[in-house]
Amino acid sequence: MTTTENRPWRGVLVATALPLDYDLRVDHGRYAEHCAWLVENGCDGVVPNGSLGEYQVLTPKERSRVVETAVAAIGGERVMPGVAAYGSAEARRWAEQARDAGCAAVMLLPPNAYRADERSVLAHYAEVAEAGVPVVAYNNPVDTKVDLVPELLATLHGEGYIHAVKEFSGDVRRAYQLAELAPELDLLIGADDVLLELAVAGAKGWVAGYPNALPAASVALYGAAVGGDLGTARKLYEQLHPLLRWDSKVEFVQAIKLSMDIVGRHGGPVRPPRVPLLPEQEAAVRAATEKAVAAGLA
Repeated sequence: MTTTENRPWRGVLVATALPLDYDLRVDHGRYAEHCAWLVENGCDGVVPNGSLGEYQVLTPKERSRVVETAVAAIGGERVMPGVAAYGSAEARRWAEQARDAGCAAVMLLPPNAYRADERSVLAHYAEVAEAGVPVVAYNNPVDTKVDLVPELLATLHGEGYIHAVKEFSGDVRRAYQLAELAPELDLLIGADDVLLELAVAGAKGWVAGYPNALPAASVALYGAAVGGDLGTARKLYEQLHPLLRWDSKVEFVQAIKLSMDIVGRHGGPVRPPRVPLLPEQEAAVRAATEKAVAAGLA
């Protein structure tokens, strides 16, 4: 267990895939079992209702129950739900729901219905911080078109609105600038395929995708990387990277769910508008997953 009581976002927190049955209903029993299995395999917690959890296509009732299911399965101190919404008031309500369910922190995208300016971003995080639960910012300029650059993150942290940032820009150079501007702001690895680079740069956690399928090997990779055992880390990283890079592709949900199916977990289908992988994509994910299994990484 690498989290601390006052910084529950540290360590390996898995952005959980959401098990759907084949009529696309949420299988809450399987989800609870999946959360428990991840912790049993060394992960520190889970992040429900992230994009990997297909939150955008859940009903409000489903979204609430996913959080409650995770908390019941592994305890609220291990659960950091995504609370993204188009409106700040709605995002705050999701933060309050997570708080009331017993969660120790939440993860929040910037406004993403439009290309928000700095004043809008500050107002958004200020509103959600009023819920009284620690907020981890999520910087994903690829999808949101809003870039939480180091200077803006330092301002958000200085105002007390955020405690950490899940960094998905892919620009590992930012880690060093962020450490200079806001040394108390925790950097979390946000894309699986820059794990080693950001771990070396001082990351305190990993909001992770591929541990959904390969938790033990992923935890070993993270531990070696942040612990400075670069020989072990680099070998594991090279073995896992053909899979880890899918976390940064448009089809990441389908790829990770397929890998889960291959290793004997239930990944299952995705809800529209996502569609199944193309045959050549499926073949690539299948080959990389089977190679990892053959190498003893599952």
